[in-house]
Amino acid sequence: MVAVRSTRLKFSGKVLVTGFAPFGGDSVNPSWLVAQALHKRQFARRVAVAAQLPTEFVASAQILRSLIDRHQPEVVLCLGQAGGRAELSLERVAININDARIPDNVGAQPIDTPVVAGGPAAYFTKLPIKSTVQGMTSEGIAAQVSQTAGTFVCNHVFYTLMHELAQRPALAHTTAGFIHVPWLPQQGSPSMPLADMVRGIRLAIHCALERSEDLHATGGALH
Repeated sequence: MVAVRSTRLKFSGKVLVTGFAPFGGDSVNPSWLVAQALHKRQFARRVAVAAQLPTEFVASAQILRSLIDRHQPEVVLCLGQAGGRAELSLERVAININDARIPDNVGAQPIDTPVVAGGPAAYFTKLPIKSTVQGMTSEGIAAQVSQTAGTFVCNHVFYTLMHELAQRPALAHTTAGFIHVPWLPQQGSPSMPLADMVRGIRLAIHCALERSEDLHATGGALH
């Protein structure tokens, strides 16, 4: 049996949802299309604000910090594209390393550098990832807990997000994390329709707002 999580107190605030610009030769990035689809949507008296991050190591972190400053969000959900994955992947951990297999959109290709010099080795997500996966799969949306966000710009943004919140006492109760989305059908296979991605991320936001403790259920991996 799994434990049901408690309901959080609700209050007016903002939900910040980010997606990335296309990269690696693609003309589209589904993470941004999902974020756009949620812009100005209402979630239990909160309004969603969408913002696009450049697929660049330095600029993405700078822009994310400015967005956090501006909106002081109650929930932050950063989205990224993970071609080759078939499910919505709720990332468990951000690691303090950049190791770019390909250059970013301005040609930067850091190898074995920290995201934040002197920062912790890793941060765990503050999203209720197992509850969210359960909710998604019960609605017929393919989803999984992922043990790695990679070492490219997605992980860079994920680590930056969690580090910023850890340094800001005023945002100590902000719920935040990172979700990878698959390719769109026109990009390749495996893929997921945009409507299903949007539906899944909407559910993730609701879960982040309504729950304060995650399910005690398996979400591990053998390798």
